[in-house]
Formats: sequence, structure tokens, C-alpha cells
Amino acid sequence: MREFNTTGLCVPWKHYMVDVSDRVEQMRAMVEHGDYFCVNRGRQYGKTTTLAALKRAVRDDYVVVNLDFQRLSHVSFSTEGAFVRGFSRALMRLRGVPIPARVMSDLQRLACRDERGLALDELFISLEDWVAESELPVVLIVDEVDSATNNQVFLDFLAQLRDQYLNREEDVAYPAFRSVILAGVTDVKHLKAKIRPEGEHKVNSPWNIAADFRVDMSFSEADVAGMLAEYEADHATGMDVEALSREIVGWTGGYPFLVSRVCQLVDEGGIPWDVVGVGDAVRLLLKDNEVSLFQSLTGKLVNYPDLKEALRTILMRGETLDYAPYDEAQQQLRMYGFITERAGKVVVANRVFETLLYDHFLYEERSSPMRAEGDLGRSLYARGGRLDMRAVLEGFRRAYVEVFGPPEEGRKFCEEEGRKQFLLFLKPIINGTGNYYVEAQTRDRTRTDVVVDYAGERHVVELKVWRGPAYNEDGETQLAGYLESLGLSTGYLLTFSFNKRKKDPGIRRVEVDGKILWEEIV
Repeated sequence: MREFNTTGLCVPWKHYMVDVSDRVEQMRAMVEHGDYFCVNRGRQYGKTTTLAALKRAVRDDYVVVNLDFQRLSHVSFSTEGAFVRGFSRALMRLRGVPIPARVMSDLQRLACRDERGLALDELFISLEDWVAESELPVVLIVDEVDSATNNQVFLDFLAQLRDQYLNREEDVAYPAFRSVILAGVTDVKHLKAKIRPEGEHKVNSPWNIAADFRVDMSFSEADVAGMLAEYEADHATGMDVEALSREIVGWTGGYPFLVSRVCQLVDEGGIPWDVVGVGDAVRLLLKDNEVSLFQSLTGKLVNYPDLKEALRTILMRGETLDYAPYDEAQQQLRMYGFITERAGKVVVANRVFETLLYDHFLYEERSSPMRAEGDLGRSLYARGGRLDMRAVLEGFRRAYVEVFGPPEEGRKFCEEEGRKQFLLFLKPIINGTGNYYVEAQTRDRTRTDVVVDYAGERHVVELKVWRGPAYNEDGETQLAGYLESLGLSTGYLLTFSFNKRKKDPGIRRVEVDGKILWEEIV
């Protein structure tokens, strides 16, 4: 029986996986065109699995030389001669790849030579001999090129490939690889920028001959639905495939590892295959401190404190950050798949990463008195296995005034403050049982929707600042429409009224377009 896999290569006869044949066909077209290109995507983005599928698809028409730089030791990148020896040994270990006898003899000689005086051009003479003698065009695939980070020898290797490519362009008979594919997280051009001496010109990358790789490797709802349909055919769970696909992609943004891990947690944990079960799997995923992808994201925040603060303002204040393609910090987070660009602005790539960041920022304020108030009153708000959101809002208002004092004392209200303080208060109440996320489409400086899933029930709380009756009515109408889209009949408003025309504090019931809204005034 097949299973979901989140470690290493996925193969269709062992694992439930998305059909990547359309991606493979796009990549095959690039190979047939003779392109040299990079597959640069975040960690665990399905690069190795897709390349393996490509290899299977083209093996009747090409000789595919598939290498993994992780299999070369660190010593192999220490000098040019050591690299030639290590690369030669890697070629000799390939199975099922027809290497001409004369070329194999040359590789054996190179692998045994003293590395001193051994140059890259000797290796490339053997590679060109191989291409010249091969009955089929030869394609080179190098996976995990990140192993060569900050290494001049690797850049010299790229320069040799570039020279071979340019010679082929001038003379079609020149023995060069038909296509070269480099796969990894790091952009090769970025590698060059990192290792060049400070102040030296950072252009003319040895990989500037690479074709643009525009294949979308994220999973769509249709992709996930196809995978779940195969699982359902085997297990007959009765799941609503379309609804679950929509929910999974809604959380993960189609990030391949996150999609597979959520499905794996549901499958192996005996969690129901429904929307609530997906939420439970996400909660378990976010609690796992061994997820290398999450460790990488939080590590980047440490390395780039200015960008960390920018992300904090995006999430907590609803402000925006202009997309800057050449900014070093943005390049790093974008390269690793943590942020993306939308309408010229920086956005976090998916809801899982957003929630991780919210949790991270809130944890940094774990000594907050509002967090302590939420923790102390937890039993008052979560009773009988259900979350009483009305009680949560009433408790928040009391705690907020007690901690910060009434506005008459002259304290100026900051819009970020209300949002942050509510999440600090809410987090310990639902911790361990419920999930929350902030709806990105409604998050701005004046309004945001917090969606809370708890024990199978969904609660939507709109946070906003009082700006007069007309603005308030618009907010109520917007919330009613959002509730309709989620199939909910009841929603909640938390209104901060800290101006001269403030509303009376307390809770009131409003009915809008058939929806019941409970509004708490702070």
C-alpha cells in the first residue's frame, strides 16, 4: 500500500504524490531546445522528485548523467585537482549510464592522479570525448548544488560549462552537453556575489547563459485533489476531495513539503479526513520543532533583523513593504520560498509560514500581562470542549482596561496595539486545542479578520477601529459577507473606540443580512 512521503525522493509506485507530468513536459521542452538552466526553489520543494521524473521521461532519447553534489565530500571542493578527482569518481559510480571504454579509462586515470597539477580542463576534455562518442545526446543534471556554496572551484566548473555552451552556439558540431540542469535552493548568481571580494564588480556570472526557469512547481487545488482522489480510491474514507484540497492549499499555498506533511499527519495520526482534521494536522505541524524548513525561516530572521522588523509590521500593523528585487534580505527569504511578491508588495508565502511568524513574534512577548490574563482565565472561556467567543471578547475588554487603563488617562491608542494584544490574550486560551490565522485579504491598518478553529467550530473575529457610524456599518456588512463565504451564521466584532466620539463599552447584538454579529466595544 502506498503512503505519503516527506523525506527524500518520492516515487509513484510507493508514494501518494501529485502528478508532475505537466512540469516534466515543460522541462523536457527546455532540454530538447538545448537549454542550460537552474531549478532554484526552496527546501523540500520537490526538485529531486521532479528531476527523477524528468530522467525517466527522457532516458530513451538521451544519456542522462545525474549527479548529486551531496555525495561529494567537502574535501572534493577544496582544490581544483580534488574536484576533478571527486567528480571523476562520481561519474565512475553511475549505474546504467553508457560510458565509452576510452572515457572510462581517462576517468580512472584522473581519479588516481595526484591532485597537484590536475586541472579542470583535463576533466572537460574527457567529457567532450564522451559527448562526441555517444550515440545519444548527453544531458547533465547536478542536484544539491548548494553543497558548493562559497566555493571558487565550483565557479570555475561553471565557467567551463559556460565556455562549452558558447562554443556549441558558434559551432553546432562542437561536443557539448545537450542540456545542463543545476538544482538547489541557492541561485548560482547569488553564490558568485557572496564569494567575490568586497567591492569587486559583481557581474558577468559564469552562469549568465542560463535560460529562465518559469515552471510553477507549487501544487494547485487540482493537483492536490488528484493525489487525494488516489488515496480515497484505496481507503474509501468518504472525504470531500474538493473541500479538503481547497483547505490544504489555503493553509500551505501549495508548498510541496507542507502539502505532503499535512496529508501524512492526517493519514498516520488517525485524524479524520475533513476540514477540522486538516486544521489539527496543521497545529501538529506547527508544534514540531524538528522541521528543518521552520528552523531555516526563524534562522533567517536572526540573520536579517531589519527584515524581521519589516515582517513584524506587515503582520502586526497591517502595513506594506515594497518589493525590492535586489535587496539582500528579501532575496534570501524569496529564494528559500518564505516570501513572495504580490502587486509590488512583499507578502509571506503561505498561511503556515504566517502563523509560524505570528507565534514567533508573540512568543517574544511571552512576559506580556495580556498573555498572562488569557492564561489565567482559560477555564472561563473554553468550557465543555467548546470555545465561548463572546466570553473571550468580554474577558479581553476587562483585561485590556485593567492592564492599560481607560483612554481618559491620556494614553494614545496605537492600532497595532489592539491587534497584538488580542492575539497575546487569545493564544494561551486556544493553545493545544485550537488554531488561529489572520486573513491576509482583510488585513490592513484599520481592519483585520482573525479566524479561530476550535474543537470543530470556526469563529471569525473582525478587529477594527471605530471611525464613525458609516464606517462601522460597512465593516458589519463586510463581515456578514465573509461569514456567508465560510458558511457561518454568527460572527464577532472587536471594536476599539479610543477617540473623542467613542462608543459606549460593552457587548451588543447586531443582525446583518441574516447573520448574527456580536460586537464588543473597547
